[in-house]
Amino acid sequence: MAGVALVVGALAVTATLAVGCAAAGAASVRAVRLTAVADAAALAAADAATGAIDGSPCARAADLAARAGAALDDCVVDGVVATVVVGAAVGPFRARSSARAGPAP
Repeated sequence: MAGVALVVGALAVTATLAVGCAAAGAASVRAVRLTAVADAAALAAADAATGAIDGSPCARAADLAARAGAALDDCVVDGVVATVVVGAAVGPFRARSSARAGPAP
């Protein structure tokens, strides 16, 4: 009987570690994708602020973030420099990423 309990315990620990590693990997991938969304949203907002594309800078950023499955949490436009923060759910948690875009100094 002790051998069965040991095997069941080892399997439970292994399964728990596997699920935890898979969740951490998924969160890492989502964070990298969210960073790319923040970069693109900041570029879209900066383009709208400079007049390169039509529309409101923050509306453009929100539209782009929504198309990528994220939400625009914050948008600040100072002249032609745009700073955005996007967020998305990662399991029970919320991941956020920020980016800044504008003309070269």
